[in-house]
Amino acid sequence: MERPEVADEDGPRLPMLLEAVLSVGTDLELRATLQHIVDSATELIGARYGALGVVDPERHRLTELFTSGMTDEERRRVGRLPDGRTGLLGALVQDPQPLRLDDLTADPRSAGVPEGHPEMHSFLGVPIRVHTQVFGNLYLTEKRAGRFTEEDLALLRVLASQAGIAIGNARLYETTRQRERWIEGAAAVTTALLTGASAENALMTVAERARILADASAGVVLQPTPEGGMEIVAASTDDDPGDLVGTAIAPGSPVLVQLLGGEPVFVEDSATDPRMTTHVRSRFGPSMMLPLQSGGRLIGTLALPRRRGGPPYSAVDRLLASQFASQAALALVLADARHDRERLAVFEDRDRIARDLHDLVVQRLFATEMMLESTRRRAAGSSEEDALLGRAVDELDSTIQEVRTTIFALQQPPADAPTSFRGRVLRETAGAAALLGFQPSVHFSGAVDTLVEEETAGKLLGALRGALAAAHRRSGITAITVEVTAGGDGVRLLVEDDGTPPTTVAWP
Repeated sequence: MERPEVADEDGPRLPMLLEAVLSVGTDLELRATLQHIVDSATELIGARYGALGVVDPERHRLTELFTSGMTDEERRRVGRLPDGRTGLLGALVQDPQPLRLDDLTADPRSAGVPEGHPEMHSFLGVPIRVHTQVFGNLYLTEKRAGRFTEEDLALLRVLASQAGIAIGNARLYETTRQRERWIEGAAAVTTALLTGASAENALMTVAERARILADASAGVVLQPTPEGGMEIVAASTDDDPGDLVGTAIAPGSPVLVQLLGGEPVFVEDSATDPRMTTHVRSRFGPSMMLPLQSGGRLIGTLALPRRRGGPPYSAVDRLLASQFASQAALALVLADARHDRERLAVFEDRDRIARDLHDLVVQRLFATEMMLESTRRRAAGSSEEDALLGRAVDELDSTIQEVRTTIFALQQPPADAPTSFRGRVLRETAGAAALLGFQPSVHFSGAVDTLVEEETAGKLLGALRGALAAAHRRSGITAITVEVTAGGDGVRLLVEDDGTPPTTVAWP
């Protein structure tokens, strides 16, 4: 049986078909491939206008529309392109079957044409399948010569079949590249966190890297609050994060229940989703909220919102971002453990230094002081020598007090609030040192930690704070001595500086 020749008034189109089939598979970049397909189909069939709509299988609507034949002016008049929920575009989305119409305006399904859209009558549409799944639809309108024929439909179906193969290859290539970027990003985050970044910088690193990889408008990290909610503690945006940091999700929120349970939350439109309750939701559209958890421990949440009207996240986006969140959570746990080990090593080293100071330096200084005191008594008679030895004994006694204070300071965890009165005094003077430019000298006499009551301690610390602030306001001061004495007659504070003239503050 003789096969009918595919031809039109311009001659056989089989060579054109072969050329179109070969050309659609020459590019591995997905968006370039899609645009090339619609351009080739429009030229092959001889249509004035063409479009390729990408179908979202989850939402059953068009997420992107690639067009051919429309001028820039016509695009501006149309405005926002249809989403495929209504009209003939929607009909092919809901029922992906080939469709040919001589006059689409007479079809009852034709509706929702945007104002300013070019006038169209003849219509031809076919689905594009990648493997067994519908990827999108090819739409052609307004044949330049006559009406669309069955031969046109047959040619377009052949081209759509080959286009499905090309799209599958391009999509696989793009997914592979996208996966590589996420893997590289996760590795970069892990490296950055394990090289000693602070807790705040670590969270910002995770937020910023995830925002870039997801092409999101913002990347934020939330952590649980004592009240049972969640609060944004780190935010990365293209511009100033503004009021994002500090924004909290109230306890009991449906989103919060899922996140605390370790479940991701995917939002189509943050501004309209009733589950979103924060005041910043109005500026965002599609969003992913991914729990940062490792070994059953919830560290926080990574949120990646896109701008209002931005493209929704695909299934591949969600999978890769979830894997990144798991890797980032593990890196945060490892970085935190590493930081704890370093702090422990510092504490152990400080304890060793304190023991060495106590066991060696203080004992030797004390023995030297006793020797000088004994010498002074034996050499009594020379007032000048006696005075020199007395000053030497006083200096040694002062040095011993300084070393003992240093030992006590070394034994205090620097990041923790001191619980003893002695530690609180040292914390006040250490804080003042940052403003003064030097460390005040502190001496303790007596059992200050056991004899000073809480009420008295508060008043004394207030007096100390005031004396240090007053010294900061004066010029020319290079040294301050703080003495705290506790005994049977109570506790006393003495603050002296080397100003001109020197100032002494006594309390009470």
